Order: sequence, then structure tokens, then C-alpha cells
Amino acid sequence: MVSRVIPVDPFDLVIFGATGDLARRKILPGLFRRFCAGQIPPDARIVGAARSEIDTAAFHQLVREAIDEFGGKTPCGDAGLEGFLARLAYVPIDAKGTSGWSELCSLLRPDMVRAFYFSVGPSLFGAIAERLHSNGLATDDSRIVVEKPFGHDLATAKALNATLAQHFREDQIYRIDHYLGKETVQNLMAVRFGNMLFEPLWNAQYIDHVQITVAETVGVGGRGAYYDTSGAMRDMVQNHLMQLLCLIAMEPPAKFDPDAVRDEKLKVIRALDPVDFHHIVRGQYGPTDSQPGYREHVENPRSTTESFVALKCHISNWRWANTPFYLRTGKRLKARSSEIAVVFKDTPHSIFGEEAGRHRNVLSILLQPNEGITLQVTIKEPGPGGMRLVDVPLDMTFAEALGPDGEDVPDAYERLIMDVIRGNQTLFMRGDEVEAAWAWTDPIIAGWERRGEVPEPYDSGSTGPEEALMLMHRDGRKWREIRV
Repeated sequence: MVSRVIPVDPFDLVIFGATGDLARRKILPGLFRRFCAGQIPPDARIVGAARSEIDTAAFHQLVREAIDEFGGKTPCGDAGLEGFLARLAYVPIDAKGTSGWSELCSLLRPDMVRAFYFSVGPSLFGAIAERLHSNGLATDDSRIVVEKPFGHDLATAKALNATLAQHFREDQIYRIDHYLGKETVQNLMAVRFGNMLFEPLWNAQYIDHVQITVAETVGVGGRGAYYDTSGAMRDMVQNHLMQLLCLIAMEPPAKFDPDAVRDEKLKVIRALDPVDFHHIVRGQYGPTDSQPGYREHVENPRSTTESFVALKCHISNWRWANTPFYLRTGKRLKARSSEIAVVFKDTPHSIFGEEAGRHRNVLSILLQPNEGITLQVTIKEPGPGGMRLVDVPLDMTFAEALGPDGEDVPDAYERLIMDVIRGNQTLFMRGDEVEAAWAWTDPIIAGWERRGEVPEPYDSGSTGPEEALMLMHRDGRKWREIRV
């Protein structure tokens, strides 16, 4: 299968924080891959902007090293790299001051799509947005890209949205969540709304429950100072897992249009019931013989911040009445794996008798490390000796199903940045969506603080706290295995 590469219009892209970790790991290597694929037009320009007092030549060297380390498999070689670097410039800039802004202004061209990527801390979003306007850099066709966290709670999210709204319209603001750029997440919408096979069954009558798991093997690493004021609920559940939940549970939009899709996602968040504290488990990973535990990582021996959360929630609408959604995420677990599992109900009656066992259809959407979709179906086990049933997967792992082109699926950041240039907000969060997610999350966090709860310790390399297993066991269910 040959994928089509559709070039975007010429653009000027300014990356604030261009010498930072995110730019080096994801943004710049992703742009290079899009350049190699022929998607970036010859007259596009990419401008790095940061505090570092370096020149364009030194920035080119930084980009070379970043692509060498994080660029992966690229088809255009050294000549292609030089062609890409020729489109890059650099400006030292003071985000809260005056230096560098006139130099940046001189590099940008009129009558060109302008995108400004805020690859910086949220504390700088307002200052940069204000200076873009005061220096005449923000045109009517400009877009800004902001990274999470989108606030620390509902109050700060509202304040951030209000600050950005002073300088940019909502249709110019792209709140990026890289999970929504993953090929499998978009295929989830195609599977649901492009196949008559699934949508009639996508409701409480046929689905027993849904599990969403995002498991990581790494600890908090160098993010300890940030993470200890955030925790898994703010860092993962409020955004990444919430977005996956919305795509699974939303009603079919009238059309595949940014606001139509986001309207339906917002309805899901607003229909979420408050979570009973008996239906939430918090955990914190402990030390091993060779590695420190969470409290050592964050240098806070009395930390009560969670590195693991498991919870059960319900959506109060006709489609999902009494169908539980189980969400689970944690660090230092046994494997790196992100999966959405839609578990269908048992058949009303088994004609094969009790000895055939219990079998269920499961639609599994694997987001990482190997993106793909499988549908577990029940068949007869081959061979003589009676009707023995066995579950087998119908596999659509992209590297196998799509042939050689499927082996090089674009990174989420590549797709999302190109959507910014196109002006397509479908895979980006709207302001009211972010605020609704915080409105649901805040009472959970406030309840923990009010009760003075301490996270349950769990072993590094495990599946999380024992109490998380009991959360499912009490409902007569069990978590899917965390697998690579």
C-alpha cells in the first residue's frame, strides 16, 4: 500500500524553546522526516528562537546532532539534511523582554502562513503571545501551538485560556496532545465510523466494559520537580486518557469537521459521573536493589504524589448506561504499553456447553510500542476430539497489514505539526474541552487532599498496587495483561 504525501502551503514556523528537549527529540527530527517525505515545500522557513546566545551555524549543528540521535530512519541522507538545514535560521530571544523580537520580525515574510510553536513552560505562554502582538508578528492567518500542561487545575486553565484569548482567536490556538496524532487513534475513528460492522454494537447492550491502559517502564527521571506537584492524575488522566475515553465513547459527529468532532468529545466529558473514592486507587513506585524509588527521584521523602492511578468511571447517557470504563496509568510498570480494550459481552446462550469455557470478543487498539488493532474472535480449535473453542486475534498490526510503507508510520508530532500548517484543528483540544476535563478532575484531587490519603506503594516492574487488581476483581473482571 502506497501512502500519499500531500505537500502543505509555504509557511514560516517559529519554534520558541528550539534548543530545548522537546524540540530536539520530537519537533525538529519530525520536521526533517516530513522534509524527506516531500511534504514541506521548498520555500518554507523554520526559525528557532530561544534564550541561548548562539548563531545560526551553531543551531544547525544542534539540529544535526538531534536528527542523528532521534531522527530514526530517514531516506534522504546527507544531501537531504543540508537541504533541510538551509531552511533553518536562529534568533536569540528574550521571551519576557525586548531583545530579539525585531530580528525575528525581519525574518518572517508577509502573506505567508505563520505558526508559532510554544515549546516552553506554560509560564511563558502569555508573555510570548503578548509580544507577538505588540511586535506586529501575529497576522490574521497566524496559529500558535501550546503544549500541556494546560493549567494545573480549573482556575489556572481558565486563566491560561483567557490570557491566550486576549491575543488570538480560538480557531488560532492549537492545544497539542501527541496521543491524538497517533495513527491508531485516528484509525479508531475510522474503525468506528467507517464500518457498519462495529457502530451498531458500540453501546451498553453489547459492550461489557472498556479498559484504557497507559503503562510506562520509566520513572519520573529528570522531571521530578514538576511531577511531584502534578502526579499521574494531572499529568496523564486529565489529558491523555481523557482524550482516549472521549474518542471511544463519543457519538458519531455529523461530519469529520474540527468543531463537530470536538463538540461530541465535550458531551462525553460533561456526561461523566463524579467518581466514588472507593473506585479510585493511587500508587507510588518503590525502590529496587539497583534503582531509587519515587520519593528518592523527586527528593521528597514524605511525598504523597501518585505515580499510578486506576479508576472506574461511568458515562450517564443512553449509549453507555451502566457500562464501566476502567482507566489505568503508571510509571515503573512491567512493560511500556498503551492499549484501549473494548470487551464485548458474552453470548446470550452457549450451545457448546460449560466445558467449552467462557469466550469473549475483544477489540484491542494498541497505541505503543507497536501500533495496531486486533479483534479477538472465538473459533474451533483445529483437530479431532470434539468442539473445543479457542480465542484467536484478527491482526491489523500496521507493519504487517500495510506492507513496507506501514513500517515507517509518521510520528504523532509530524502529523500534528502539518495539521497546524493546514489549519485543521480536529486533533487538537478546544478551550472549553480542557476546562470541562479539569472540572471533572479537580474534585477527585481535592478529595485526596481533604482525606489526607497516601498512595499505596507498589513494586517497580509490577502491574501496580494490589488494590488496583481488587478494583476489577470486585466487579468480576480482571485487567488485561500489560504486554509489549
